[in-house]
Amino acid sequence: MAFKADPAPTQRWWQRRAVRRFLRHRLALFGLAIIVLLVLACVIGPYLLPFDDLYIDLRARFAPPMTGSHIFGTDPLGRDLAARLFMAGRISLLVGFAAMLISTVFGSLVGIVAGYYGGKIGAVLMRFVDAMLSFPSIFLLLALAAFIKPSPIMITLIIAATSWMEITRIVEAEIKSLRERDFIMAARTLGLSNSQIMFRELLPNAMGPIIVAATLTVARAILLEAYVSFLGYGIQPPLPSWGNMLNGAQQYLDSAPWLAIVPGVAITLAVTGFNFVGDGLRDALDARSDIA
Repeated sequence: MAFKADPAPTQRWWQRRAVRRFLRHRLALFGLAIIVLLVLACVIGPYLLPFDDLYIDLRARFAPPMTGSHIFGTDPLGRDLAARLFMAGRISLLVGFAAMLISTVFGSLVGIVAGYYGGKIGAVLMRFVDAMLSFPSIFLLLALAAFIKPSPIMITLIIAATSWMEITRIVEAEIKSLRERDFIMAARTLGLSNSQIMFRELLPNAMGPIIVAATLTVARAILLEAYVSFLGYGIQPPLPSWGNMLNGAQQYLDSAPWLAIVPGVAITLAVTGFNFVGDGLRDALDARSDIA
């Protein structure tokens, strides 16, 4: 009777070591704090303000920041900018997380199949990926958005459709390096099916690069949504997003600059936070990295 060594102690040691390395990464912790604060502000913030995002007070038009109860000021219709910022953050962050989830799942599936089978199947799939990557993602995104009625769901799907290719290349390269390892040979000897080997043996061992890529994809999705909405092809008013808030503020840059500064700072903080966390995860999950 053959006995299989229990990998749990080794896995727990590796996980604890990765957590310690992440906690020593100051920029990653700073980015994580930014993300947590932004999410809490967008989820809880609207309930703490005396105005909702649709309340119009024409007498308070263009009120500068810190005017009465208007922390960030008001817009051309007298709507509270803080309320709109928090509600817009819900939309922008939701689009970012949803697009990341869809593109990560689809890109990982294609990468696993291409990396495991290789040969003609892998060549066809990766040439399709290369063909998709040959189109600039911004132009591809704008082309798709121009022909589809904009809504949060459709913008999320469009961003995911232009973001999965990078994840596929990362996963495909990782699977190719893992498929000839001894534990995969042992799995084949034990009679495991291809799907069992791919999803029970290979996928868990490739989760490190996938997690890092997924974190960075959130930042990219938020930036793409803001870009498309700023150009008028994304989320449409009266539904707010950080991108269309910038779009509405461009004609008031001289008279009311806070209309652009407030959502611009929010986008910068969100993208910076996710990039810092992604860098920290990459260093923590890379055994060759040495974090002081």
